[in-house]
Amino acid sequence: MPGRWYTAEQVTAGKDLYMANCAICHAEDGSATVEWRTPGADGHYPPPPLNGSAHTWHHPLEVLESTIANGGVAFGGVMPGFAATLGEDERLAVIAWIQDLWSDDIYSRWKAIDERTQ
Repeated sequence: MPGRWYTAEQVTAGKDLYMANCAICHAEDGSATVEWRTPGADGHYPPPPLNGSAHTWHHPLEVLESTIANGGVAFGGVMPGFAATLGEDERLAVIAWIQDLWSDDIYSRWKAIDERTQ
C-alpha cells in the first residue's frame, strides 16, 4: 500500500461495502465476467472485472467515483447508481478495496492517468 492514495482502514471498510453492494455482479474477487467486452442478448455489456484485468484502471479516480455514484448506463451497461446508498467516503473506500487488488504495475499505470486529469 505504500505510495497509494488510500489507507488500510479504507481498504477494510471498502471490502465490506463491496461485498454488500458490488460482489453480486463483479464477483467477490473482482473477476466478474470473462466476456465483459461482448454485449449480451439485451445489447448491454456485462459487469467488467475490477481486479486490474479489465479497463477499470484506465479511468481516473473522479470517473470511478462518479460511475459508482451514477451507474454504468452511460457506458452501455446496466449498473445502477449508488449515490443514494453509499456516501462519497464509502464510494472511495470501495475504490480503495478494488485498487488494493491491483498489482503495483497496474496501479502505477492508473496513477499516471489519474495525475494527468488533475
